[in-house]
Amino acid sequence: MRLLYFLALTLPFLVSASLEEQILFSESSPTMAKEPSKDSPFTPLTSSQPTLSDLLTIESSASIYFSYARETVFSKEFEEECQQLTLLVPTNKAVMALGRKPHQGPTPVESNVEITEQQYDEQSQRNVMRWVAAHIIPSRVSLSDVPVTYNTMLDGKSVTFTPVSGVKKDSPEWSRVTLENGVRILGMKEGANGVIYIIDGTVHPN
Repeated sequence: MRLLYFLALTLPFLVSASLEEQILFSESSPTMAKEPSKDSPFTPLTSSQPTLSDLLTIESSASIYFSYARETVFSKEFEEECQQLTLLVPTNKAVMALGRKPHQGPTPVESNVEITEQQYDEQSQRNVMRWVAAHIIPSRVSLSDVPVTYNTMLDGKSVTFTPVSGVKKDSPEWSRVTLENGVRILGMKEGANGVIYIIDGTVHPN
């Protein structure tokens, strides 16, 4: 009985104190949404576009190309937003279909010549660098007027986009062209620092 009597006397004061604390908290809490004032207009939060590196990270069908590219200095440019690039990214299937893999390079003229392990590693790095560079165009390409040719990041290597027949006119521009003697573009992904074209073949650095 004494407990019930005590609660009956103190409960109104406890409720009043709790309400006052809630009011003070709602007025002082920085996380509580407030109506914008004339002096401080509301600015909505916006998320930036992913970079080319971000897009390649989640593109499982092109993981082999990205694994090669990460071994080169070009991977840093995939993250920077200060320039625009066009990446011609082969699918894993296209890379696996190559007779000689990117790190192997072209067939050597003298196949019986023995080289040291260090020489092999250095040669492999050069081959990878050339192969990755041949798939990078240092600008955003325009496919509205084809045929059109662009230089790649590999010195002396260019890529020509040519129109293909039998494609609907309302199809995306990238689906109406081929490159490198019939290589088709399968899809496009756009990032903050350029665009990725997924291709069903490879660009030969030679």
